[in-house]
Amino acid sequence: MSLEPNFTPDSGDWVCSRCNVPLEQIKVQALYMHSAFDVFLPRCPSCGLTLIPQSLAEGKMAEVEALLEDK
Repeated sequence: MSLEPNFTPDSGDWVCSRCNVPLEQIKVQALYMHSAFDVFLPRCPSCGLTLIPQSLAEGKMAEVEALLEDK
């Protein structure tokens, strides 16, 4: 069992537009203002293109961004 956050797309089956390969939940490192966060996000196993779900971008990521900028 992983302790890292796992974020899936909001709906549907996602396919990489570059490679036409289904995205897989893969551990990636999100970097922002010299801080690193390990999360599982949908990513193309072929080219590495990562999908950031809208709910994550407008929710948790926006909250973390505000906290880090206030430091």
